[in-house]
Amino acid sequence: MNNKEMNFIDPVGHNNQPSKKKILGLGVSIIAIVALSYGALMLGLAYNEIVITSDGSVPFWNRVSAILSFPVAAISTDPTPKPDPNRLDILILGMRGLDDPDAIQGGMLTDTILLFSYDKTTAKSSLVSIPRDLYIKIDKYKMGKINEVYEYGLSRKEGLDFTKRVFSIMTGIYIDNAIVFDFTAFKKIVDELDGVDVYLDKPFEEKSQWGNSFYLPAGLNHLDGEGALYYARSRYSTSDFDRSRRQQEIIMAIKDKVMTANLTSDPLKAFGMLSVVRSDIKTDLNIWNLSELINLYQQVKKAMPKEYVISTANLLYQTYIDAIYVLLPNGENFDLFKKFFAETLN
Repeated sequence: MNNKEMNFIDPVGHNNQPSKKKILGLGVSIIAIVALSYGALMLGLAYNEIVITSDGSVPFWNRVSAILSFPVAAISTDPTPKPDPNRLDILILGMRGLDDPDAIQGGMLTDTILLFSYDKTTAKSSLVSIPRDLYIKIDKYKMGKINEVYEYGLSRKEGLDFTKRVFSIMTGIYIDNAIVFDFTAFKKIVDELDGVDVYLDKPFEEKSQWGNSFYLPAGLNHLDGEGALYYARSRYSTSDFDRSRRQQEIIMAIKDKVMTANLTSDPLKAFGMLSVVRSDIKTDLNIWNLSELINLYQQVKKAMPKEYVISTANLLYQTYIDAIYVLLPNGENFDLFKKFFAETLN
């Protein structure tokens, strides 16, 4: 896709010229895993510490099905893309979680949605942010926002499988794996890493979302878990699209800290992260996938993923349905979406 015609970066309103430090920081193409759990996954699965979805033994997630009560509907008859042996596509979903004191409603809505893609042949990779207000056909009988998909899948007792299927149909790309984390995991992992560093070209301020002003000056900022979460979630003073860019920035910062912390030789720090992963992250990655990912990491650790933010500046337009703000695809279908995702690695 011609980036001169489709602008996936400019709508966030920041300087897009990366510093040398930032370019070096984009080294690991498996950034989707790195975001919250690369180090923990690499160690935890090796030690059989991470609970896989088929195990069904995580108390937090077992509580979910008892809370949700959506009616069962038939799956969409749209064709699901076939797996591509030359690609690896991982869906990353972040949510408040049921334990968030502010999540009286919507704790299971995935307001952070990213898709990491890697071409095993060319070693090219991409990280795409998908806005939570995108309005889609969730199944044959239900329309809704894309951040409802995982919650709806849980109500069907399908969880990640249902979610991957819906995203695969929408993007035209077969989703190999998925990771779901809550904001408790996010904060704890950043704190386990003793914080992360973010460099800002200009000051950032969120004046109202958190009850008081959250301010970061221009230059290098060291953020603890709470500060990183505030920075990644703030949107009242900017926009959802700008927030998506900041989420990608924090993902890269976590990746950099994981690599410099050398968790593979620091068991205490690694097991501290594992305690978070066990209770607050759900994934369908298994031992076999881990071995493949470790080998993959060795091959692509110097790659630089391209970052994209899908927005009204490129593939979407905004409107209202039943007085609810939503985003719809240009052309009234997902043909341009599928074309874009097919070309992100070209």
